[in-house]
Amino acid sequence: MRKLLLLSFVMVLTLLQQAYAQSKTVSGTVTDQVTSQVLPGVAVIVKGTSVGTTTGLDGTYSIEVPASGTTLVFRFIGYKTVEREIGNAAAINIAMGEDEKQLQEVVVVAYGTADKGSFTGSAAQLGAKELANRPVTNVVNAIAGQAAGVQTNAGSGQPGSAPDIRIRGIGSINSSSDPLYVVDGSPYTGSIANLNMDDVESISILKDASSTALYGARATNGVVMITTKKGKKGSNKVNFRMSQGLSDRGINEYDRVDAYEYYPLVWEARRNSLVNAATPYSMEDANQIASGLKTLRDGKDGSVKGILGYNPFNVADNAIVGVDGKINPEAKLRYDDVDWFEPLQRKGTRSDYGLSYSGGSDKSDYYVSLGYLKEQGYVIKSDYERFTGRVNVNTQATDWLRTGFNVSGTLTESNQANTGSSASYVNPFNFARNMGPIYPVYAHDPATGALILDENGNKIYDYGNMSELGLLSRGSSASVGRHIVAETMWNDNLFNRNVMSARTFAEVTFLKDFKFTTSISADVSNYLGEEYNNNKVGDGAPAGRSNRTSTSSLTYTANQLLNYSKTFNNRHFVEALVGHENYAFNYKYLYGMRQGLIVEGNSELGNFTTTNSLDSRTDRHTIESYLSRVNYTFDDKYTVSGSFRRDGSSRFHKDVRWGDFWSVGASWRLDRETFITMPAFVDMLKLRGSYGQVGNEALLNGGADRYYGYQALYGLGYNNAGEPGFLQETLASNDLTWESNNSYDIGVEFDLFSRISGSVEYFNRESENLLFQVPLPLSSGVLTRWDNIGTMANTGFEVQLSTDVVKAKDFTWNVNLNGATYKNELKKLPQEEMITGTKKYMVGKSVYDYWLRDWYGVDTETGAGLFVADKWVEGKTKVLANGDSVTTEANNARFHYAGSAIPDFAGGITNTFTYKGLSLSVLLTYQVGGKVYDATYASLMNGGTQGGALHQDILNRWQNPGDVTNVPRMDLSAATQSNAQSDRWLIDASYLNIRSVNLNYAIPSEISSKVFMKNASVFASGENLGIYSKRSGMNVNQSYSGVTSNAYIPSRIYTVGLNVTL
Repeated sequence: MRKLLLLSFVMVLTLLQQAYAQSKTVSGTVTDQVTSQVLPGVAVIVKGTSVGTTTGLDGTYSIEVPASGTTLVFRFIGYKTVEREIGNAAAINIAMGEDEKQLQEVVVVAYGTADKGSFTGSAAQLGAKELANRPVTNVVNAIAGQAAGVQTNAGSGQPGSAPDIRIRGIGSINSSSDPLYVVDGSPYTGSIANLNMDDVESISILKDASSTALYGARATNGVVMITTKKGKKGSNKVNFRMSQGLSDRGINEYDRVDAYEYYPLVWEARRNSLVNAATPYSMEDANQIASGLKTLRDGKDGSVKGILGYNPFNVADNAIVGVDGKINPEAKLRYDDVDWFEPLQRKGTRSDYGLSYSGGSDKSDYYVSLGYLKEQGYVIKSDYERFTGRVNVNTQATDWLRTGFNVSGTLTESNQANTGSSASYVNPFNFARNMGPIYPVYAHDPATGALILDENGNKIYDYGNMSELGLLSRGSSASVGRHIVAETMWNDNLFNRNVMSARTFAEVTFLKDFKFTTSISADVSNYLGEEYNNNKVGDGAPAGRSNRTSTSSLTYTANQLLNYSKTFNNRHFVEALVGHENYAFNYKYLYGMRQGLIVEGNSELGNFTTTNSLDSRTDRHTIESYLSRVNYTFDDKYTVSGSFRRDGSSRFHKDVRWGDFWSVGASWRLDRETFITMPAFVDMLKLRGSYGQVGNEALLNGGADRYYGYQALYGLGYNNAGEPGFLQETLASNDLTWESNNSYDIGVEFDLFSRISGSVEYFNRESENLLFQVPLPLSSGVLTRWDNIGTMANTGFEVQLSTDVVKAKDFTWNVNLNGATYKNELKKLPQEEMITGTKKYMVGKSVYDYWLRDWYGVDTETGAGLFVADKWVEGKTKVLANGDSVTTEANNARFHYAGSAIPDFAGGITNTFTYKGLSLSVLLTYQVGGKVYDATYASLMNGGTQGGALHQDILNRWQNPGDVTNVPRMDLSAATQSNAQSDRWLIDASYLNIRSVNLNYAIPSEISSKVFMKNASVFASGENLGIYSKRSGMNVNQSYSGVTSNAYIPSRIYTVGLNVTL
């Protein structure tokens, strides 16, 4: 027995000695190549084995290397992988350098970042390359055409304005469909125009539930993550950028007839109305009456001059248009100020300056910036001026504590062109576009055409009803008693906004793999709007009036996050997050209006005699949240993820206040599988999918319902025989809750031939509990109440593709294209059908499906406009020879679904060329298919106008029996019929827009270094350089509803600039 034990002991010693001889310990420290700062969490692996470890908080490591191990591999996100031969070394110290390409593969996501290679969600990311040197005021403008499935409309040309953005369709019908904006990790409720584009480092657009679920009840419409710049260690630099530019309207005006075409057209309308009257005139008499050579039966003037009021020509009133309907060849205009756009427009200007200082040391980094932007829009009285400043400082206080703060401020002043509603008299586009081409801006002597001047020798604006000057009234369709130029010049619509934003955090690393972060953010905004309506003409006349709107808001967010990340055996990576968040929003509103101007030139409320309105309110909104996320990756091939968030919102009754939102996702790197033989051209192939639920607690778009929708609301201030009182306006709805969005996403990502990369995705997002107003019995005292009762689905495909077409030493050409198609379907409604404007909501149909009268064409014998008849009505319906039943009465027309505003395919194409120091980038946005309801065009095709402008297409009208055309006869009495809302006004919505062109030249370093510059470049750029669609003048991408209006046309902007780094 003793011999056996002794023998066993000897064998164990021998084995231990052999094992010791076959392995050895290697240790060392890993640091940043530039800053020499230690790097914790670096993976250290013995190549070809499963042996590995990670560096500690001090950047050191120690690893037992088997005898077969010859090489150590060092890997860290954002850094280039380093391999080092071991040899006989017992200590190996490594300095790692940043990997720019890998940094681009890091996606900014909710409460952190993710490695794109294992990311299970759907996100698009824009970096410095996509944002550089764009002459845009707003971050949202820079997104257009850059990401698949992300739509931006044309927006407004008003300086400082922003387009609306939609991610994968709309998520709501009566509530908000805007995405959640998150700036530097905290939700942002202010205007995105407050951000200086120079301060933006990257933009991530989160599209599916896997990437958005951690934002819970506010993420149903996607999330736009904006990350601002910070300093880089070891790279202190001063950057100065300036640009100067010009702007004009980006879309030409509709083609309208001139005065020489206009007068005969209205003459014809007058003549036809007499011929087709209930007691008709003969054609001969009607011709003479329209020309002014005869009177009506009652002796009154029935001429075209009598209809239009003004004679702009140098011939007699009864000699303007002959009885043949042609303009007198001797007629010449006596004045030329009939283009109302001319005095309203100017050459816009744009000045943009930015100065920043950034850098860092071993322990800290810092970024400080100042910005100034001034834009004068191409419409008078539309200006925008903005000052911005930012300080972003982060420091590694100790080995275990990192802190930082990011503070920014914005001062904005703006003079807003008062576009009002589409049909408003104070809308310059509506007024100037629809004014007949015979009416002058200034008053002219009706006998000679000479300008009428005031006692000081100044021109006098012509309001169209100035009988005191011996002028007649304009035609009834020509905005009688109004004057857009005068009102724009004499009215004011100003605002000032001061914004302060602050973000601060503290991050504690402990037990090697744990990290606790607490952060606080606050956004403060103060707004003052000042509006003045003059006492001479317009809405304020004759007394004059002024109003003030003052708002202030404070948004506060505080969160506490605990993160755990660990790699086991070099094959298992686990990341877990738990957290808590508080959100609070406080809003104060004050409004006052007074009228009765006392002293000219002073619009302060004290300078008016009578108070018209005085109102104030305070709104509050809070959310408390608990959140968690787990990611697990095995062998760098398989990743599964899950997230959960529980939100409690003050917008709902306490019994239904809390909601749960979640997601699950998975990804599979097929290219890393050993049992799959990939073709040599496949560099990366990933399959991913996700499913989850997010919510929309934004309820309604504005007013008290937005904050207190579940409560019974009362209106105050009602008077009853002088006694104050209040009125119940809504009933309580304690079961009102958020709209929810259930979505799943499947995608394939790929890299091919070392030059092609892209993705193809399918998504399905179903919105439930949609808010609708439900009718109530009259006995309730309230007509409707809000209820969660609707369901809607959006499904579609997205494609993103990037390819290096040419990769030569001095020349490269890259093409990046994206596109998406989607369908929208209503699945549940509170009523069988709901008609709203040009649409009818119905289960199985889309929110964007047009419901319009079925336009048939023009009767070749009478020139009357025809609709397909809904039913037989004696005297109003007839059957054509081909058997079709038609009617001239709009009220008897058949309605039908006539297409959709949703395009068949839409996206963007970016071509980037580089040659040595020269680079050229061209971004095109496009849309194929879909339909636009051109309401603006319809107003210009009114064959019965009495002073309104007309489109050139009306020259193709019906004139004689047998004429084949789609434009009905001119007729003062029948125009309301043929111009009724119908599919006649639908047109193909396809377009191509040269959205952005940027030419940049980097000055060679051997030249810039001579004047102490690290680098310098000059650039020229343009935005909205040309849009091509089916109709000149049409703003085809104006709205998601597909209906055009008289909105401020987007600007075309040209800039040149200089960018210098010291």
